[in-house]
Amino acid sequence: MKGFVKTFTVAALIALSSVAMSAEKPVSKSEIVPVNLSTAEFALQHYIAVTTAGASFGLEQLFAQDFSQKIHTSTIHTYGRRAVIECLNKQQGEILNCKTQIKIVEKSGDYLIAKIVLKFDSFSMTDLVTLVYESGSWQVSKSFHSYQ
Repeated sequence: MKGFVKTFTVAALIALSSVAMSAEKPVSKSEIVPVNLSTAEFALQHYIAVTTAGASFGLEQLFAQDFSQKIHTSTIHTYGRRAVIECLNKQQGEILNCKTQIKIVEKSGDYLIAKIVLKFDSFSMTDLVTLVYESGSWQVSKSFHSYQ
């Protein structure tokens, strides 16, 4: 009788674990992972995680539809939303070896301008970022990079 109880218990545990595993829905890459962008600070921290720590989730939410990025080197290069999102997706998991300094330049109820300085060993990059509050969440609207 004890053997029957053990066998029945093992069979029940196997059945339960099989049901539990089949109930878990695999997450597809195209599925949107919600990101909390309810405050400008949350959106700014997520932007920094995306640009410096290789986070690639929530990009569609983070960048406004009219997002543009300008990079000032010897000339000025302009990139749109789609190009930046594709580039950041390719950099998934890549962590930049830099120190980050953040300064809020100006803030109101519906926009925020921040100066983000990334200090590397031999150069630094300054990113002036504009975030806007639209449709109940904060999004990055503009980014301007310059190098020293």
